[in-house]
Amino acid sequence: MNVPLFIAFRYLFAKKTHNIINVISAISAIGMAIGTAALIIILSVYNGFNGIIKDNLSVLDPDVMICPSEGKFFTPDDLMFDCLADDPRVHEASGVLQDNVFLRYGEQQGLAKAKGIDDHGLYFGEIPLARIGAQLSYEMGINPSFTQQLEIFYPDRDTKVSLANPTASLHTVTAKPSEIFSLTANADAELVIVPIGLMQELVGGDNLVSGIEIRLEDSSDKSMKAYTREMNERLPDGLKAIDRYQMQPDLYKMMKYEKFAIFLILIFVVIIVAFNIFGSLSMLRIEKKEDVETLHALGASPKMTKRIFVLEGWLISLFGLICGLVLGIALSILQQRLGMIKMPGNYLIEAYPVILQWSDVLWTAVGVAAIGFATAFLSTKAATGPSQE
Repeated sequence: MNVPLFIAFRYLFAKKTHNIINVISAISAIGMAIGTAALIIILSVYNGFNGIIKDNLSVLDPDVMICPSEGKFFTPDDLMFDCLADDPRVHEASGVLQDNVFLRYGEQQGLAKAKGIDDHGLYFGEIPLARIGAQLSYEMGINPSFTQQLEIFYPDRDTKVSLANPTASLHTVTAKPSEIFSLTANADAELVIVPIGLMQELVGGDNLVSGIEIRLEDSSDKSMKAYTREMNERLPDGLKAIDRYQMQPDLYKMMKYEKFAIFLILIFVVIIVAFNIFGSLSMLRIEKKEDVETLHALGASPKMTKRIFVLEGWLISLFGLICGLVLGIALSILQQRLGMIKMPGNYLIEAYPVILQWSDVLWTAVGVAAIGFATAFLSTKAATGPSQE
């Protein structure tokens, strides 16, 4: 039987002579519980918003992209598409062609990123259509209701730019604006989606693509990364496969750093709350001074009595941790399934999005437990002093 743990457990629930000790201990446990629940809930809400961002990005970004190791474009062979079509893991594979272009719409001009995709819905009869990002359409005054055509310019790759007549070295195509979309800030500000045939005409290559987009049947991170590694082993020289995280590394890194920063801020709040354990243990040591002397008379070492109060402080934090975990997980699951708390204003989503990840629960439990133990250990060490070590 662990005697220090047994005594610490008895001290935790035994009635104290000074009621203020019970009050401080209760405040410490409640504070740890609230801090723990806040960590679980806020991280889950952050996961929910991240999930919405990833869903929006998946509309444009595939799970895996095959692209040239050097340069912008390449010409895929039919065998590559046949192999992808026969792979049961692949849901869809299609070529895309994208690059920076110059736009003109009426009197307005601007730079954009044009993306050509294989979509028969981007034609009205034989007229090519264009989907425009919301911010870009606002800045250039593009309105799908008008008959005005969108002009797209791209430099001729085989012709040197003439300073006397720069337009002579540009290829030009036109498309009818048909739709305004809003996905992400970057896409809304710079993206134009057109038929891939129109882009191939613009850049001067019938079968040219900048990449092959692959959407998997199982789009989980594990499957996506495994498929990317396998493709890099099979692809010929000059081509490489990248997953969706490698397509926009800065964005996904920023999302990870933001979540880590939120975790650190909330952990710091828990550290401040944990300082209440100092006062509780200090007063408990004073009250139990006679008990400690009795234990010493029975043969207990100073190290053993110190361990009793360390465990006492840690039990207070663990009690708060368990209550906080139960509360945070329960509220997160209820919000995830029922959407009890609504978002203010007019948004596409009515309630705050929540995604509970068990890795967050684990790291929260480890962090709060470590803080509770460190606080109890340091407070007891400060009380006993170096002479009793």
